[in-house]
Amino acid sequence: MTTTTDRVAVVTGAGRGIGAATAHRLAADGLAVGVLDLDEPAAKSIAEQITAAGGRSLAVAVDVSDAGQVEAAVDRVAAELGPPTVLVNNAGVTRDNLLFKLTEADWDTVMGVHLRGAFLMARAVQKHMVEAGWGRIVNLSSTSALGNRGQANYSTAKAGLQGFTKTLAIELGKFGVTANAIAPGFIATEMTRATAERLGMSFDDFVAASAQQIPVGRVGQPEDIANLVSFLVSEGAGFVSGQVVYAAGGPKA
Repeated sequence: MTTTTDRVAVVTGAGRGIGAATAHRLAADGLAVGVLDLDEPAAKSIAEQITAAGGRSLAVAVDVSDAGQVEAAVDRVAAELGPPTVLVNNAGVTRDNLLFKLTEADWDTVMGVHLRGAFLMARAVQKHMVEAGWGRIVNLSSTSALGNRGQANYSTAKAGLQGFTKTLAIELGKFGVTANAIAPGFIATEMTRATAERLGMSFDDFVAASAQQIPVGRVGQPEDIANLVSFLVSEGAGFVSGQVVYAAGGPKA
Protein backbone atom coordinates (compact mmCIF):
# COMPACT_ATOMS: atom_id res chain seq x y z
CA MET A 1 0.00 0.00 0.00
CA THR A 2 3.07 2.23 0.18
CA THR A 3 3.48 4.16 -3.05
CA THR A 4 6.79 5.92 -2.42
CA THR A 5 9.73 3.89 -3.66
CA ASP A 6 12.60 5.76 -2.00
CA ARG A 7 11.69 5.10 1.63
CA VAL A 8 13.99 3.12 3.89
CA ALA A 9 12.56 0.95 6.67
CA VAL A 10 14.17 -0.66 9.69
CA VAL A 11 12.53 -3.78 11.11
CA THR A 12 13.83 -5.29 14.34
CA GLY A 13 13.50 -8.97 15.14
CA ALA A 14 13.24 -9.46 11.38
CA GLY A 15 14.97 -12.81 11.19
CA ARG A 16 11.78 -14.82 11.62
CA GLY A 17 8.06 -14.72 12.30
CA ILE A 18 6.22 -11.41 12.19
CA GLY A 19 9.43 -9.46 11.63
CA ALA A 20 10.45 -11.52 8.61
CA ALA A 21 6.97 -11.31 7.09
CA THR A 22 6.99 -7.55 7.65
CA ALA A 23 10.40 -7.14 6.04
CA HIS A 24 9.21 -9.07 2.98
CA ARG A 25 5.96 -7.09 2.75
CA LEU A 26 7.65 -3.69 3.01
CA ALA A 27 10.20 -4.74 0.39
CA ALA A 28 7.34 -5.79 -1.88
CA ASP A 29 5.80 -2.34 -1.26
CA GLY A 30 8.97 -0.80 -2.68
CA LEU A 31 10.88 0.13 0.47
CA ALA A 32 14.52 -0.67 1.11
CA VAL A 33 14.66 -2.69 4.32
CA GLY A 34 17.22 -2.89 7.08
CA VAL A 35 16.78 -6.38 8.53
CA LEU A 36 17.90 -6.21 12.17
CA ASP A 37 18.10 -9.24 14.41
CA LEU A 38 20.24 -10.65 17.21
CA ASP A 39 20.59 -13.78 15.07
CA GLU A 40 22.87 -12.62 12.25
CA PRO A 41 22.51 -15.72 10.02
CA ALA A 42 18.71 -15.44 10.20
CA ALA A 43 18.85 -11.74 9.32
CA LYS A 44 21.18 -12.41 6.40
CA SER A 45 18.86 -15.10 5.07
CA ILE A 46 15.88 -12.72 4.99
CA ALA A 47 17.94 -9.91 3.45
CA GLU A 48 19.24 -12.27 0.76
CA GLN A 49 15.70 -13.41 -0.05
CA ILE A 50 14.60 -9.79 -0.44
CA THR A 51 17.57 -8.99 -2.65
CA ALA A 52 16.99 -12.09 -4.77
CA ALA A 53 13.42 -10.92 -5.36
CA GLY A 54 14.69 -7.60 -6.69
CA GLY A 55 14.53 -5.51 -3.52
CA ARG A 56 17.14 -3.58 -1.58
CA SER A 57 18.04 -4.92 1.84
CA LEU A 58 20.77 -5.02 4.45
CA ALA A 59 21.18 -7.43 7.36
CA VAL A 60 22.58 -6.08 10.60
CA ALA A 61 23.19 -8.06 13.78
CA VAL A 62 22.14 -6.03 16.81
CA ASP A 63 21.10 -6.38 20.43
CA VAL A 64 18.38 -3.75 20.61
CA SER A 65 18.89 -3.34 24.36
CA ASP A 66 22.46 -2.10 23.78
CA ALA A 67 22.60 1.63 23.01
CA GLY A 68 25.94 1.48 21.22
CA GLN A 69 24.87 -1.37 18.97
CA VAL A 70 21.61 0.38 18.15
CA GLU A 71 23.32 3.61 17.13
CA ALA A 72 25.86 1.70 15.04
CA ALA A 73 23.14 -0.35 13.33
CA VAL A 74 21.04 2.70 12.42
CA ASP A 75 24.12 4.56 11.19
CA ARG A 76 25.00 1.61 8.96
CA VAL A 77 21.50 1.43 7.49
CA ALA A 78 21.58 5.17 6.81
CA ALA A 79 24.98 4.94 5.15
CA GLU A 80 24.24 1.89 2.96
CA LEU A 81 20.52 2.15 2.20
CA GLY A 82 19.69 5.76 3.00
CA PRO A 83 18.18 7.60 5.98
CA PRO A 84 15.48 5.40 7.55
CA THR A 85 12.09 7.01 7.93
CA VAL A 86 10.10 3.87 8.78
CA LEU A 87 10.70 1.94 12.01
CA VAL A 88 8.99 -1.27 13.05
CA ASN A 89 9.87 -2.25 16.62
CA ASN A 90 9.14 -5.96 16.53
CA ALA A 91 12.05 -7.54 18.44
CA GLY A 92 10.78 -9.54 21.39
CA VAL A 93 11.44 -12.38 23.80
CA THR A 94 9.44 -14.26 26.39
CA ARG A 95 10.51 -15.52 29.79
CA ASP A 96 7.17 -16.86 31.00
CA ASN A 97 6.48 -17.98 34.52
CA LEU A 98 4.08 -17.41 37.38
CA LEU A 99 4.95 -14.45 39.58
CA PHE A 100 6.41 -16.45 42.45
CA LYS A 101 8.74 -18.26 40.05
CA LEU A 102 9.66 -15.21 37.96
CA THR A 103 13.29 -14.18 38.44
CA GLU A 104 14.76 -10.71 38.26
CA ALA A 105 16.68 -11.81 35.18
CA ASP A 106 13.41 -12.94 33.54
CA TRP A 107 11.92 -9.52 34.25
CA ASP A 108 14.95 -7.50 33.16
CA THR A 109 15.48 -9.45 29.93
CA VAL A 110 11.91 -8.90 28.74
CA MET A 111 11.92 -5.22 29.73
CA GLY A 112 15.30 -4.73 28.10
CA VAL A 113 14.31 -6.08 24.70
CA HIS A 114 10.75 -4.77 24.47
CA LEU A 115 10.82 -1.41 26.25
CA ARG A 116 14.47 -0.34 26.32
CA GLY A 117 14.90 -1.70 22.79
CA ALA A 118 11.94 0.22 21.39
CA PHE A 119 13.12 3.39 23.14
CA LEU A 120 16.68 3.11 21.86
CA MET A 121 15.58 2.34 18.31
CA ALA A 122 13.03 5.16 18.21
CA ARG A 123 15.54 7.63 19.63
CA ALA A 124 18.14 6.64 17.04
CA VAL A 125 15.79 6.72 14.03
CA GLN A 126 13.66 9.76 14.85
CA LYS A 127 16.40 12.21 13.89
CA HIS A 128 16.23 10.97 10.31
CA MET A 129 12.44 11.28 10.34
CA VAL A 130 12.54 14.81 11.73
CA GLU A 131 15.08 15.87 9.12
CA ALA A 132 12.90 14.39 6.38
CA GLY A 133 9.69 15.90 7.77
CA TRP A 134 8.07 12.46 7.41
CA GLY A 135 8.15 9.25 9.39
CA ARG A 136 6.28 6.17 10.50
CA ILE A 137 6.82 4.21 13.72
CA VAL A 138 4.99 0.97 14.41
CA ASN A 139 5.48 -0.77 17.75
CA LEU A 140 4.42 -4.37 18.25
CA SER A 141 2.37 -4.73 21.40
CA SER A 142 0.17 -7.75 22.16
CA THR A 143 -3.23 -8.74 23.47
CA SER A 144 -1.20 -9.87 26.49
CA ALA A 145 -1.11 -6.17 27.42
CA LEU A 146 -4.61 -6.80 28.76
CA GLY A 147 -3.17 -9.35 31.20
CA ASN A 148 -2.16 -12.97 30.74
CA ARG A 149 -1.44 -15.68 33.29
CA GLY A 150 2.25 -16.50 33.52
CA GLN A 151 3.32 -13.36 31.66
CA ALA A 152 3.59 -10.59 34.25
CA ASN A 153 6.80 -9.37 32.63
CA TYR A 154 5.66 -9.68 29.00
CA SER A 155 2.21 -8.19 29.71
CA THR A 156 3.76 -5.23 31.48
CA ALA A 157 6.22 -4.60 28.66
CA LYS A 158 3.54 -4.81 25.99
CA ALA A 159 1.25 -2.45 27.93
CA GLY A 160 4.18 -0.07 28.35
CA LEU A 161 4.71 -0.01 24.60
CA GLN A 162 1.20 1.32 24.18
CA GLY A 163 1.90 4.32 26.40
CA PHE A 164 5.24 4.82 24.68
CA THR A 165 3.49 4.82 21.30
CA LYS A 166 0.95 7.44 22.32
CA THR A 167 3.66 9.70 23.71
CA LEU A 168 5.72 9.41 20.52
CA ALA A 169 2.62 10.37 18.53
CA ILE A 170 2.24 13.52 20.62
CA GLU A 171 5.90 14.53 20.55
CA LEU A 172 6.68 13.75 16.92
CA GLY A 173 3.42 14.58 15.18
CA LYS A 174 4.44 18.16 14.37
CA PHE A 175 7.38 16.78 12.41
CA GLY A 176 5.19 14.70 10.11
CA VAL A 177 5.82 11.50 12.06
CA THR A 178 3.07 9.08 13.08
CA ALA A 179 3.37 6.39 15.74
CA ASN A 180 0.99 3.49 16.14
CA ALA A 181 0.96 0.13 17.88
CA ILE A 182 -0.33 -3.23 16.75
CA ALA A 183 -1.47 -5.70 19.39
CA PRO A 184 -1.60 -9.14 17.78
CA GLY A 185 -3.59 -11.99 19.21
CA PHE A 186 -2.53 -15.58 18.59
CA ILE A 187 -0.06 -15.63 15.70
CA ALA A 188 1.51 -18.91 14.60
CA THR A 189 5.22 -18.29 15.20
CA GLU A 190 8.15 -19.89 16.97
CA MET A 191 7.21 -17.85 20.05
CA THR A 192 3.71 -19.36 20.28
CA ARG A 193 5.22 -22.78 19.56
CA ALA A 194 7.43 -22.26 22.63
CA THR A 195 4.34 -21.37 24.66
CA ALA A 196 2.72 -24.65 23.63
CA GLU A 197 5.80 -26.53 24.80
CA ARG A 198 5.70 -24.68 28.14
CA LEU A 199 2.08 -25.76 28.55
CA GLY A 200 2.89 -29.35 27.64
CA MET A 201 0.73 -29.33 24.50
CA SER A 202 1.49 -30.21 20.92
CA PHE A 203 1.53 -27.14 18.71
CA ASP A 204 -1.26 -28.50 16.53
CA ASP A 205 -3.50 -29.02 19.56
CA PHE A 206 -2.59 -25.58 20.87
CA VAL A 207 -3.51 -23.97 17.55
CA ALA A 208 -6.78 -25.88 17.31
CA ALA A 209 -7.82 -24.99 20.85
CA SER A 210 -6.92 -21.34 20.32
CA ALA A 211 -8.78 -21.12 17.02
CA GLN A 212 -11.99 -22.21 18.75
CA GLN A 213 -11.84 -19.05 20.88
CA ILE A 214 -11.31 -16.67 17.95
CA PRO A 215 -14.39 -15.27 16.19
CA VAL A 216 -12.94 -15.66 12.67
CA GLY A 217 -12.26 -19.32 13.43
CA ARG A 218 -8.51 -19.42 12.85
CA VAL A 219 -5.26 -18.27 14.38
CA GLY A 220 -3.31 -15.46 12.79
CA GLN A 221 -0.34 -15.75 10.48
CA PRO A 222 2.68 -13.41 10.41
CA GLU A 223 1.44 -12.05 7.09
CA ASP A 224 -1.76 -10.83 8.77
CA ILE A 225 0.30 -8.46 10.89
CA ALA A 226 2.64 -7.53 8.03
CA ASN A 227 -0.38 -6.42 5.99
CA LEU A 228 -1.47 -4.10 8.79
CA VAL A 229 2.05 -2.69 9.14
CA SER A 230 1.99 -2.00 5.40
CA PHE A 231 -1.06 0.20 5.83
CA LEU A 232 0.17 2.04 8.91
CA VAL A 233 3.45 3.04 7.23
CA SER A 234 1.77 4.06 3.98
CA GLU A 235 1.19 7.59 2.72
CA GLY A 236 -2.52 7.02 3.14
CA ALA A 237 -2.23 6.46 6.90
CA GLY A 238 -0.90 9.93 7.64
CA PHE A 239 -3.92 10.90 9.77
CA VAL A 240 -3.75 7.75 11.90
CA SER A 241 -1.49 8.22 14.91
CA GLY A 242 -1.32 7.26 18.56
CA GLN A 243 -3.59 4.28 17.99
CA VAL A 244 -3.45 0.70 19.26
CA VAL A 245 -4.94 -1.75 16.77
CA TYR A 246 -5.85 -5.15 18.19
CA ALA A 247 -5.32 -7.62 15.35
CA ALA A 248 -6.77 -10.70 16.94
CA GLY A 249 -9.53 -12.04 14.72
CA GLY A 250 -12.17 -10.42 16.92
CA PRO A 251 -12.76 -7.73 19.56
CA LYS A 252 -10.16 -7.79 22.31
CA ALA A 253 -10.21 -4.28 23.77
